[in-house]
Amino acid sequence: MNSFDVFNGDADGICALQQMRLAYPADTQLVSGIKRDIQLVKKVDAKPGDKLLVLDVSLDKNIEAVKLLLKRDCQVQYFDHHLASDIPDNDLFKSYINTSADMCTSLLVNEYLKQRHVLWAITGAYGDNMLASAERLAEQAGLDEQQRSLLHELGIYLNYNGYGASLEDLYFTPTDLYLAIKPYNSPFEFIKNEPVFEILKAGYKHDMAQADSLLPAVLTDSVAVYILPAEKWCRRVSGVLANNLSNQFPDRAHAILTKSEKEAYQVSVRAPHNNKTGAGELCSQFESGGGRQGAAGINHLPEADKERFVAAFSRCYSA
Repeated sequence: MNSFDVFNGDADGICALQQMRLAYPADTQLVSGIKRDIQLVKKVDAKPGDKLLVLDVSLDKNIEAVKLLLKRDCQVQYFDHHLASDIPDNDLFKSYINTSADMCTSLLVNEYLKQRHVLWAITGAYGDNMLASAERLAEQAGLDEQQRSLLHELGIYLNYNGYGASLEDLYFTPTDLYLAIKPYNSPFEFIKNEPVFEILKAGYKHDMAQADSLLPAVLTDSVAVYILPAEKWCRRVSGVLANNLSNQFPDRAHAILTKSEKEAYQVSVRAPHNNKTGAGELCSQFESGGGRQGAAGINHLPEADKERFVAAFSRCYSA
């Protein structure tokens, strides 16, 4: 029997997996990719009786692959917070899905494990921009301001590393990043001892310094749309830039359109921080789009659909 860990390549997916494998060590095959590579289950070559742990990837985007594995008598344990319209009714499928706007996969795993590795859950929540949830958990854990700041910083860097059009855009592949984290029971130990942290910190600071000069193509009291050129640093900052803007302007919705080299855009959408609704439904109107209430995206938006998207985005969030 083989075991597979299938996880999103962002902070939430990596920190969720870290919690699970600290609690339940296992020799597994790792399956991941860039943050936008979410149809991961179909990459698993599982045989009857094999086990899968799936973390932080949309069930809607993986449902056919999941059903095929269930027909092969594979066991699937699924943790996620994205929209899920078709949850299999099968004894081999154990789902822990919560689409609340203030929930992420690291927090779901934290609940499942009864806070056995809460520091990694806090890191994942900070990285997924679940700031209020992360702060509540940090307060319960008795963390001081400096400790919270460090975990917030780490979460941002882990999340930043997941964005790109391909693995070549990233500083570390998600599997390599997880393997660097794996030996550490505490994220504070990782920060203190692992050079990966300083590499990601330097890359983030460099890229975000360039992002400071960006101006919105569309700006109202309700929405802002940014158009980024087809540069590696733009692809890396698209998600964290959207999060930063959402935190700075909590009553405004934000869309970051990053030009690809195929006459198309990769889109990151953030609902207003004070009204986390509608992002997943909006992006699902477009092919290759999806997400959750507060944050969503479109992997490939053709140039011809740009104006239609901007109009739909503006309608969705206009006051």
